[in-house]
Amino acid sequence: MRQTKTLFLSPRNNIFPKVESALGGQAVGFSVVLELQPVDAFGDCEDHLVCTIPKSEFPPGIKVGGSLQGRGNDGQPQIFNVVKIKGPEVDLDDNHALAGKAIRFSCKVTGVRAATAEEITHKHVHGEHGHQH
Repeated sequence: MRQTKTLFLSPRNNIFPKVESALGGQAVGFSVVLELQPVDAFGDCEDHLVCTIPKSEFPPGIKVGGSLQGRGNDGQPQIFNVVKIKGPEVDLDDNHALAGKAIRFSCKVTGVRAATAEEITHKHVHGEHGHQH
């Protein structure tokens, strides 16, 4: 199991609501194991986010399991996962890699502090293990 130290503002919708609900207001030392279904985490896989593109549009060396950065329909950068290459076509999936999967969190509160005025304004944590400007 991978361990990560994460800081978050509560309540600010910076993490999955069920995780925030379980941890919000808890004291140092509190721990809990949470199992989230796809609907409570990265969502279900959506078929409309899988598309087939001509292989000729991609750089050489493209492989299944790799990813490519491109632009979505809204012009914003997106990461597409290569899920299938068959002849002259490549199937790309824009679903999150964990979409459709239940995930398990083992959480422990190791510290609690008041948010700074700047963090509240910016709506995210600053400093160690948080966002740096």
